[in-house]
Amino acid sequence: MSDRSRPRHPLPDGASITPPGQEPDQEPSLAVRNNGGVAPAAEPAPPGRREALLVLGFGGPEGTDDVMPFLENVTRGRGIPRERLAAVAEHYLHFGGVSPINDQNRALVEALRGELGAAGLDLPVYWGNRNWAPYVEDVWRQMAEDGVEHAYVLATSAYASFSGCRQYHEDVARARVALESDPAAPAGPTAEKLPHYFDQPGFVRANADALVAALGELPADLRGTARLIATAHSIPDAMADVAGPQGHAYEVELQRAAQLVVDAAAPGREFDLVWQSRSGPPSVPWLEPDVNDHLRALAGSGERAVVLFPIGFISDHLEVVWDLDNEAAETAGELGLAFARAATAGTHPAFVAGLREVLQERRSGGEPRLGTNCPASCCFVQRPARPAAG
Repeated sequence: MSDRSRPRHPLPDGASITPPGQEPDQEPSLAVRNNGGVAPAAEPAPPGRREALLVLGFGGPEGTDDVMPFLENVTRGRGIPRERLAAVAEHYLHFGGVSPINDQNRALVEALRGELGAAGLDLPVYWGNRNWAPYVEDVWRQMAEDGVEHAYVLATSAYASFSGCRQYHEDVARARVALESDPAAPAGPTAEKLPHYFDQPGFVRANADALVAALGELPADLRGTARLIATAHSIPDAMADVAGPQGHAYEVELQRAAQLVVDAAAPGREFDLVWQSRSGPPSVPWLEPDVNDHLRALAGSGERAVVLFPIGFISDHLEVVWDLDNEAAETAGELGLAFARAATAGTHPAFVAGLREVLQERRSGGEPRLGTNCPASCCFVQRPARPAAG
């Protein structure tokens, strides 16, 4: 069996995605560099240009032997203790070492192919990942070999932040530079990341339908008073401070998305936005409150039922299943709270159609929005220098 722990065509040692003499937060931005040195266009795509859609995801293990190499990829250069990786590995091993995110992304790719075909859009759809096969570096080379001249990149995150937006720009840059570093490789495509789609009507509709269904799972006498709780992945405060051009865009976009969903599913109801899946050391402040702490506070104030809707995620991957269906559900049970958890957007037809509309907006010359045309300093987080070898 081939070694899937690293890309077949990685960025060479010593190579950088930042041009010599330029700082990572200085113009030209990653968006400009990945697009051939020009800003993403506010005009229709050139006729005859060979284009493709790349679904770019996080990646996940597909067997027990994959789990630790995958976690090492995720945390490379961050100095995470081995015992912490072992603890997280147990979450994956609980499900046989297989992350559900891979099959969910395969399903999304197939749904998008069907949606594009039905709309008469003749674009191939590729799938690549940051941390596991199929790696974006390898898929980028495949697109080049297939003659793709321009790629629209659909990140499996709807929001601003370093990990939710900028790092996907970096993934594209890494793949692009890796290909350019091989003189025998064909020329690669230019690329633009599709904009944030947290407020796209199809995404809202999918989440609203799921919230309605989750409310219906509660006893009839509790549905009208159950507390609605939107959840999203917590991030360090320092990362939240620089999300978006003015900072704090992650929280603002999530609040807006949750409000739109509640307005569609349960007009007039209040909701809370809380956080899950924190992974950093206690000494580093992250967005709070944690969902489990919030459930305890609600129970202490007399609430009897809760419905969680994970608006920060687009599919039911491991962190949703483990942190909500296991840990939060267990906390609610211990507190005597009736509990229901709404599904994520997944392959809901409205969501898939909405993604097609986002793509069509860019191809038809819509004004490049945040996520596509990001300033160089947007969501930039200064990473600590790696310790020198001793």
